Amino acid sequence: MSLKTNIESGIKDAMRAKDQDRLRALRAIKSLILLEETSGSNSGEVSADAEMKILMKAAKQRKDSMEVFLAQGRSDLAEKEQAELTVIEEFLPKQLTEDELKAKLAEIIARVGASAPSDLGKVMGVASKELAGLAEGKAISATVKALLG
Repeated sequence: MSLKTNIESGIKDAMRAKDQDRLRALRAIKSLILLEETSGSNSGEVSADAEMKILMKAAKQRKDSMEVFLAQGRSDLAEKEQAELTVIEEFLPKQLTEDELKAKLAEIIARVGASAPSDLGKVMGVASKELAGLAEGKAISATVKALLG
């Protein structure tokens, strides 16, 4: 079943349950998918890879907004963002733990033959593709720098 189908059935369930936070998050995801479908860069279908990118972007936006709201002392808005983030994360694959991420990155570093911090670009290119959806880019970058440095 595609992500769009799952989201649409989730919207129906949230409407029946009168769960406004879940409904808001699911509608936001559906909106992003519809925007991607009508962008003209594809044939009206969104690939699984594009769906993953949409979800990762939405999750990152919620996290960034939460940080800003907490810094400004707006815990009420931060709670809304957290509720939406929780719903979005249900559709993302399980994120790698720090130890799992280090192990995968060490294997990638060995495979590409990187040994110095100047090889960061080579490693990040491979790591970004292989670990897409499994870890945030910021976490991947920080771990690669630590392993190479």
